[in-house]
Amino acid sequence: MRTASNGARSGLIVPNGAQGDPIVQAEGLQVYYGASHVLHGVNFTVRRGETVSLMGRNGMGKTTTLRSILGFVPPRQGRVRILGDDMTGARPYKVTRRHIAYVPEGRGMFHNLSVREHLLMPARTGIDGARRWTFDRVMATFPRLSERLSNMGGQLSGGEQQMLAIGRALMTNPELLILDEATEGLAPLIREEIWRIIQIVKNDGISTVIVDKNIGPILDMADRNVILVKGRVVFEGDSDTLRANPEVLAKNIGI
Repeated sequence: MRTASNGARSGLIVPNGAQGDPIVQAEGLQVYYGASHVLHGVNFTVRRGETVSLMGRNGMGKTTTLRSILGFVPPRQGRVRILGDDMTGARPYKVTRRHIAYVPEGRGMFHNLSVREHLLMPARTGIDGARRWTFDRVMATFPRLSERLSNMGGQLSGGEQQMLAIGRALMTNPELLILDEATEGLAPLIREEIWRIIQIVKNDGISTVIVDKNIGPILDMADRNVILVKGRVVFEGDSDTLRANPEVLAKNIGI
């Protein structure tokens, strides 16, 4: 176990290796909501083909980290690079055009759009011009949605809305998929279905960031895990390292 010399990152466990070139590199993020200092020098990297979990109790800065990277909450200090380009403070639509798809907590349904319209409206090619995720492939992956194509987004169950939110994101053929509380409030069988879909996405080579309270599936899925406590990274390492240090989860997650 190796610790960083920077005091703000004391206790940081560094992963043994990288999977590919970085898609996202966030360095030294200092983020405020008004006078409230939320992120204190957060570093967060996602590489090509990598699945990363972002863990922490409620209010520790997980969603703020994601929103800062995506441009919703520009950092007061620090830098965000997307595919090697400096995107610090860029508007969210410019960030997502860099082949990043975001499934927010709450799912973000448009109540005046049908399921079909939700899927077709954002459709575009990937970074290489290919369409690996097409309407037909989404239908095959989410067969429930094929029975709801004419329904409005607000007419779906919570699980169906989550499937639609993920399907909509995949229609953009992203390099990186960010999932914020994708299984929150869902029935156990629906949660299992969502995890199955995330595994398909991982197997497809799409980089993924997962924020979720279900630690078991996260550890099975993630190549690397990052834990935040009060806006600071206190742990970064693979799932085997985290399983071998259960006291880290007990202290910082409460399980």
